[in-house]
Amino acid sequence: MDLDVVNMFVIAGGTLAIPILAFVASFLLWPSALIRIYYWYWRRTLGMQVRYVHHEDYQFCYSFRGRPGHKPSILMLHGFSAHKDMWLSVVKFLPKNLHLVCVDMPGHEGTTRSSLDDLSIDGQVKRIHQFVECLKLNKKPFHLVGTSMGGHVAGVYAAHYPSDVSSLCLVCPAGLQYSSDNQFVQRLKELQDSAAVEKIPLIPSTPEEMSEMLQLCSYVRFKVPQQILQGLVDVRIPHNNFYRKLFLEIVNEKSRYSLHQNMDKIKVPTQIIWGKQDQVGARRVWGGASGKLWPSSWSTFLLLCTTQTTIRSWTEVPTAACIPLTASAPIPESDAATTLRDPAPNAVGVPVSLRKPVPSPWYPQFHRASGATKKSPRSFSQNGNSHGTK
Repeated sequence: MDLDVVNMFVIAGGTLAIPILAFVASFLLWPSALIRIYYWYWRRTLGMQVRYVHHEDYQFCYSFRGRPGHKPSILMLHGFSAHKDMWLSVVKFLPKNLHLVCVDMPGHEGTTRSSLDDLSIDGQVKRIHQFVECLKLNKKPFHLVGTSMGGHVAGVYAAHYPSDVSSLCLVCPAGLQYSSDNQFVQRLKELQDSAAVEKIPLIPSTPEEMSEMLQLCSYVRFKVPQQILQGLVDVRIPHNNFYRKLFLEIVNEKSRYSLHQNMDKIKVPTQIIWGKQDQVGARRVWGGASGKLWPSSWSTFLLLCTTQTTIRSWTEVPTAACIPLTASAPIPESDAATTLRDPAPNAVGVPVSLRKPVPSPWYPQFHRASGATKKSPRSFSQNGNSHGTK
């Protein structure tokens, strides 16, 4: 064989081998690097740009796509110990003509972490308002979305700054008071009473604990390779002390039920999404609708999610049950019948034909809110009859 041909094959083989070896080395030695590359790739693919903005000496990190237009902008608040990129699996299904903003919550990822910062729910609400003011996002009312801790903050934000918000979407929000605790909440209270803050299930420090957290937070079971589990742990370990401090702050008496205590101040159309199989939040909340949570005069509606992923339900924006409640009492577990009202119209302009399940391999906030079946979301008319949405 001609020497030039041999050299060409050697060069071509070497060129192919380098990225393969780099991937294998990263997977085995630095799995956390692959996770960062994964998010970087999806941000670029989806057109999300990362920017920083400052309020005095405090820095906010956020990603965005699009520009403000005639439709409301959408501000998304992530959950406990996550970051702005957890919304990428939602962004991929949203129209590109919407103005989307995903911010790192106080102390998370690229947003300033200060030992002097007030990490209570009210403190986080004030910080998010500073961010909104910096971006002038409230030049006209925007749509606010939050999940878990972010849902807690979003609800209280809408109560404190009603003129800023046009509509609200809360996905398995924290901050609600129930007549009885589920096993997860009982376990957390036991840990809090014993001061065993090193054992909080949502703050893993080993691959085994990470696997347990994923099982706790995910309805859809999927096997995660050991190296990926290690990478997820490696990414989180440097922040675990902060997460413990934050966790204790948001579960203390000052913050634990802030959303519940402020519900009577929320006046905007509100969508609440719960998963039937949610082990972290309390899915019983939907059945306890007769236990008085929302004023009947509100244009609010409660969605019982029965789809494979809650994100799909939100992007579909289906018709849902409007339930008259007040904030006067804890939410009971009973499945008593409820008085139903017509839902508020879709204020965001999101298409209702998005049917594809959304994968979220790294952060499971939405998988934990998912339902048990693959049926379409179901809603309820005023006479109590259910019907699937199209």
